[in-house]
Amino acid sequence: MGKVTCDIGISVDGFVAGPDQCLDKPLGEGGERLHRWMFEEAEASAEEIAKITSAGAYIMGRHMFGPDRGPSWNPDWTGWWGEEPPYHAPVFVLTHHPRESVVMKGGTTFHFVTDGIESALARARDAAGDRDVSIAGGASTVNQYLAAGRIEELRLHVAPVVLGVGERLFEDVGDLALEPVGVTQTPMVTHVTYRVGRPRG
Repeated sequence: MGKVTCDIGISVDGFVAGPDQCLDKPLGEGGERLHRWMFEEAEASAEEIAKITSAGAYIMGRHMFGPDRGPSWNPDWTGWWGEEPPYHAPVFVLTHHPRESVVMKGGTTFHFVTDGIESALARARDAAGDRDVSIAGGASTVNQYLAAGRIEELRLHVAPVVLGVGERLFEDVGDLALEPVGVTQTPMVTHVTYRVGRPRG
């Protein structure tokens, strides 16, 4: 069985998305600056990008999947990523509102899970087999899994950006022991890998 990991872009003041997320600004005001390195320094960060896309299954929150709110779904909405999302694996979307699975090109299928984070993780582990399960975001979803002690390896991609407001990581997650196990950097991002546990004693 693989690990449960998380890769997430973050500002130096702890935000993973800006405020006022909407259809035109899926990462909120200024949030796109957290991910410039993936496009402008892709060659320099190729190893980190490969890690992000190597999981056998993914879990994300409904707001990461799309802009819909409330009990209704736009049946034409299939995510932010076009006809072939970058996951190429099953993706389990946490939601309170049922929806039929959405099959995309390239091996990505979005499944919608209405019975909580543990159910989503069990289904993702089963789908991933011996490969890792990645908690893809957003902040609320990652925080829930951190609070539950389910993330084993946390990879922060820290952009030299101060957002000041937005969706904050590490809200209500309790006391964590983060052991640094790796760090690399480019001018646009610092990649820090932590082994996640709980403090002893």
